[in-house]
Parts: sequence; C-alpha cells; structure tokens
Amino acid sequence: MSEFMDLESQDGVRMPWNVIPGTKQESTNSVVPVSAIYTPIKPFPSMPVLPYAPLRCRTCRSVLNPFSTVDYAAKIWICPFCFTRNHFPPHYASISDENLPAELFPQYTTIEYDSSIEKPTSPPVFIFVVDTCMIEEELSFLKSALSQALGLLPDHSLVGLITFGTFVHVHELGFPSVPKTYIFKGSKDVNKEQLLEQMSFFLKKPKPATGVIAGPRDGLSTESIARFLLPASDCEFALNSVLEELQKDPWPVPADQRATRCTSTALSVAASLLGACVPGSGARIMAFIGGPSTEGQGAIVSKNLSEPIRSHKDLDKDSATHFHKAVKFYEGLSRQLVNQGHVLDLFASALDQVGIAELKIAVERTGGLVVLAESFGHSVFKDSLRRVFKSGDYELGLSSNGIFEINCSKDVKVQGIIGPCASLEKKGPLCSDTVVGQGSTSAWKMCGLDKATSLCLIFEIVKKEMPDATVQPTSNQFYFQFLTYYQHSSGQMRLRVTTLSRRWVAGPGSLQELIAGFDQEAAAVVMARLVSFKMETEAEFDPIRWLDKSLIHMCSRFGDYQKDSPSSFSLSPRFSIFPQFMFHLRRSQFVQVFNNSPDETAYFRMILNRENVTNSVVMLQPSLISYSFHSGPEPALLDVAAIAADRILLLDAYFTVVIFHGSTISQWRKAGYQDLPEHQAFAQLLQAPRDDGDQIIKERFPVPRLVICDQHGSQARFLLAKLNPSATYNNEAPLPGGDVIFTDDVSFEVFLDHLQRLAVQ
Repeated sequence: MSEFMDLESQDGVRMPWNVIPGTKQESTNSVVPVSAIYTPIKPFPSMPVLPYAPLRCRTCRSVLNPFSTVDYAAKIWICPFCFTRNHFPPHYASISDENLPAELFPQYTTIEYDSSIEKPTSPPVFIFVVDTCMIEEELSFLKSALSQALGLLPDHSLVGLITFGTFVHVHELGFPSVPKTYIFKGSKDVNKEQLLEQMSFFLKKPKPATGVIAGPRDGLSTESIARFLLPASDCEFALNSVLEELQKDPWPVPADQRATRCTSTALSVAASLLGACVPGSGARIMAFIGGPSTEGQGAIVSKNLSEPIRSHKDLDKDSATHFHKAVKFYEGLSRQLVNQGHVLDLFASALDQVGIAELKIAVERTGGLVVLAESFGHSVFKDSLRRVFKSGDYELGLSSNGIFEINCSKDVKVQGIIGPCASLEKKGPLCSDTVVGQGSTSAWKMCGLDKATSLCLIFEIVKKEMPDATVQPTSNQFYFQFLTYYQHSSGQMRLRVTTLSRRWVAGPGSLQELIAGFDQEAAAVVMARLVSFKMETEAEFDPIRWLDKSLIHMCSRFGDYQKDSPSSFSLSPRFSIFPQFMFHLRRSQFVQVFNNSPDETAYFRMILNRENVTNSVVMLQPSLISYSFHSGPEPALLDVAAIAADRILLLDAYFTVVIFHGSTISQWRKAGYQDLPEHQAFAQLLQAPRDDGDQIIKERFPVPRLVICDQHGSQARFLLAKLNPSATYNNEAPLPGGDVIFTDDVSFEVFLDHLQRLAVQ
C-alpha cells in the first residue's frame, strides 16, 4: 500500500488501477471502473507556487507539464494530450535542458500558479440563518455557540443574520440605535425582485430599468448593502445584542401539532439577498436548524403530529407525500446558488429529522459542510462549529469559487464525478454517453472546497481491441490533467495543475501487471461511492446483490485456482483485503439503511462523498486498537474475539469513537483502583485510550461522537454493531471473558467460504 500513499502525497490522487486496463473490453472485465479519487487543494509543503500565468496548448488548452516533449533548439513543446506543436513565448527564450522552468521539473507533476497580484479580492461573506422554533434550553446553547463563532470570524469578513420560525426575519445590522427587521411570510415564496423592493433597496438610488441587479456594480448602492452585510469588526456589538434578545418563536403551537418552521423560505431569502448584494464572491449561508420544516415549498411533513416523518420504507414505496416537491425546490435553490457561486452549510441538531435528505442536493452541489448532532449543546455541534472558523493547526482551509476542469488522452472519456460539485454543462469530445453523478461535462463548479474535499472521477476507456497484433501502439501511456481554479483562503485566485501519466496494458499476459498496480483501498472507496449513488438514483436496485456479483467476478478473474476446487483458491496480496472491505461495506450504514432515518443515511453518504481514501476506509472498516497490561497499544482484528475482560478497546468508526472497557477493567474502575497510588499502572492504562481518542477527535471534521462504555452495558452496542460476528448466540460458546453477538448475519469466515465456492465455478 505504501507506494500508493507516496503517489497520493505527491499529487493527491489515488486510483484503483495504477496500471490501466487498456481497452474497452478489458476495463469492463475488470469490474471496478477506471477511476481516481482526487483531493484538488490538498496542501503540499514542497509544492512551488509560481507568480506568473500558465502556458496553455493552443488546441486543447491543457497546461505545460513535465510530460510535454520539448525541443530546446526550436523552442517548441508538444502537448501530450493532442500532440499539437506549440511555440514558447519570448519570455521563455533562455530555456534549455540545464535551465528549466519549474513546471517542467519531473517531480513537480502538481504545481500552483498565482497570477492575481493586481486583482483586488472580495472579503468572505457569512450569513447566519437561525431557527427559533425550539425549546429555550436548545436556543440558549445555540446562542452561546454563535456568539463564540462571531469572535473567531476574520475582522474584514461580512456578516448577516436571518432568523426564522413562522415568519422570516432579516435583521438590519447597519442600524445599531434601534433593532430593525424586515419580515416575510413563511408560507409565501419571495423572488429576488420582490425582496429588493420590500427591503427598500431602491429608496435613494432608483431601480435600473433593464439588466440583472447584482451588487454595487449593477444597480445597488453600497450603503444599502451595508445595512444587511457588515464587516464582523463593525457589527459584533449589534449582532451580539440581537442574539442575546433572541426569543423562541412567539406563535402558539397547539398540543397536537408541530411548530410552524419555514426553513425553505428562509434559505431562499438568504440566497436571493446574497445574489443581489455579493454575487460571485465567496459567500456561505450557514443554516442552523432544530427540527423538521413544516411550512413553505420545502416542507418535509405536515403540522399534524398524527402524520409521522417519512422513513426509508415510505421513500421505497413512494408514499412520502412531501418528498419530491421539497427535493424539486432545493434543486432549484442549488442551481441559483451555483450560478451565484455561493455555498450552503447545514448544522442540524435535533432528535427528530430536519430534512437533510431533501437538502442534500443543495449542500452537495455547492460543496457545503454538514454536521448532524442530537443537540446544540452537544460537543459534536459545538466543536465542529469552532473548527470551521479556527485558524492554525487543523484548520479546514476553506476556499471558494472553484472551477474544476479535466483533460485526458483521446482513448479516455469522463463519465462523471461523484462528490461535492455541480456540472457546468461544458460538453465536448471528452464526455462519455454513460453518465455517473455529475456528468456530460468536462468542467465543474465547486462553490466551496477545503483541504480535504475529494472528488471521485469515473472514466471510460474507449480504445477498441487491436485485431492486428503486428501494429505496435505508438505510446502505452494514458495522460490525465486536472485543473482547479479557486479562491485561496488568503483571498488570491490560484490555479492548481496536476498532471498524471499511467501505463496501460491489454491482451494476454496483462493480468499480472493489472494485479501489481491494484490499490484495494481506493477500489473499495470507489465501490462504496458507486453503490450509494446507485441506491439513490436507480429504482429497484439491490445493493447487496450488485456488490456480491461484482466481488465474485473480481475473484474469478484475478484469483488463482483450479476449476471447481474451492480449497485451491488464493488471492494475490494486492487483492487479499478487498473481500474483507466488501464484507464490511455490505454491513455498513451506507448500504444497510435499516435502523437509520433517511436523514442519517443522507448525512453519512454526504461525508463519504467528500472525504479522501484513508478517511473513507475508516468509515467502511473501522479500526480497532487493544490496550492491556501485557502489551502496549496494538491493532486488533475487527472481530468479537477481540473482546476480553481485561482489555480496553478503542474503536474508530469515523462518526463515533468508542472506548470499551472489558468487564474486569470496568469493575476495577468502579472500585476506584485508579486513584490509589499503588495502582499507577492501571490509571495509565485507563488514560492511554482517552489520549489517543482525543487525538483522533482533534484532527477530524465533523467532530466525531465520543462513547465511553463497559462490556454488557447498553452503549456497548456502538462497538458490537461493527464487529465481525464470529461468535453468535447460536454457535459454540465464546472464550471465557469474551462476548457473543445476537445476530443472524453471517460471519466473515462463512462469507469467504461461499465466495471461494462461487468464484471457482
């Protein structure tokens, strides 16, 4: 695995096939598609940032890179994508093989250009959209978290505030002497024109007769914008006083009804306000929602408590009455936000569902952050919000206004991207007829992106078989180039260019080479994103059957065996963990929706779709570390056999971190042995997993939930649900001090046994 990690630390790319199946037929037979998981703005300490504009090919617009062929005498470079001969401009006159510009150095396959010395940059904009339909206790938690967040904002960033319940209140912060708000009815849709009219934007400066109204350049006066969006340093006092006086929504709620909460109208007002005032600048709508939306176009449930909120079963049977209307509304909102270049972030904290399943499209297309917690007082929410604005160690590195483009060799086409971006509908010869995710384009908009945002690009190999083996192909390399143009967190516009070359093989004898270049972690993550995408978009899709068929095909193609002899079956070390990943993916929360609400499933999938390979693997197959008196911390198998009375286990399942005390350890802890001076070693044993767990929590966003539990306690379910059930209630007794899992799921051994039998047929 280490060489794939090295490639990632150079270019931020992991590919399942690092030697590519070179023809259409070969790549179809290889089951896992030719794909790449790319982190566009992953920080590299040694990457140069060049203070000039990139040199582009005049035909395909790809950027000069280390794979270009250079003729130093004639001052010409040949583009590896379209083979066009390009002349170097005059300022490259002194170029020679001893005097290379940085972009031709073989080690700089990823490089950044910053030619924005002269352009003034716009400050970041944050508009807080705050739900007030919640109990006093929750509201006070939220108010204190928000006032802390305000203190962390950069001083020059612009801030606005909208609160909502039955009505939408837009607060005029630029009028500090008296609190002043504009109120919109929650059940009525407001478009941009009505909004500007009602918020008296045209009192001093008349409305222009034609054209789109967009910011101070097009028809709005700067002082009318400054009434609602002010620099954080100027409005901190006004904002804090509004927050202090913020009351629970005053409209009475009958005992048999839900509160009237007009989430969709509030988000629509926020989007229109930003679209009118600051279009094209890096602005974020940060929505804080404490319950289900019951009013307006994006309502997910009626006000009557007798109607339950939709479940997975309702969605499968198509009996969720509000679902399609709400999704259609948020799809429209996502198009508006993508056109404006703005981001929607969602912080949902409620015991009930709030409608993440419907909002998913708007958050994902704009590259927004999402955090789901049980309460605004919970550390998952509070610490995650703090991390958004924190600078220094572990900062998110929020960037904005990204455009992602791609170039490939002519035998490769792009089917699409699964991840946080929106298609820019730039059609061309690169686009495949098969569309996966955001497809039929070679350029995508990434309104919001951060250091960890990762895209999954799915390719299609269109090269036909060579009937005549005597004709040797001219080159056996496929080239890929990823261009990310974005506004860096420092405010400058930058262009990051990553150029890759991968060898392709075809025909008899190529199997061993494919195996040698197979990255099983990346392959498992691509399969997880694909299966989640198919579950959401294809009716009657059976994920378990699809995964099993894929795995059996993989094993019968790449396994080593004699026909019809399961005992002779073996897999190369490059493939050996792949079946295990598939076993855990089948049992994971991405595929098994039972016991999860549609909101939770949408949340898990949104995080999976934006994280890199290492983090995604932890979501699929959690890591388990065991602590005992006999040995230091050591990795343990993710199996019920790892449980012992005298061990502490630390499970990292990405969304939760579980510290599990064996029964003897928990008895000693309850007896207070760790406080006695002669049991210093026991105190250290208890502390070690806490320290390691804190380290995991510190580095991760959204902040995971920490569960500390004891063997046979109710919270132990967080660990037991993830373990391989090798000892269940209906087979042999467990080891003394161990545990059994009450499940009818098959264990990994049985799964592998069946897999071998089917693969050798």
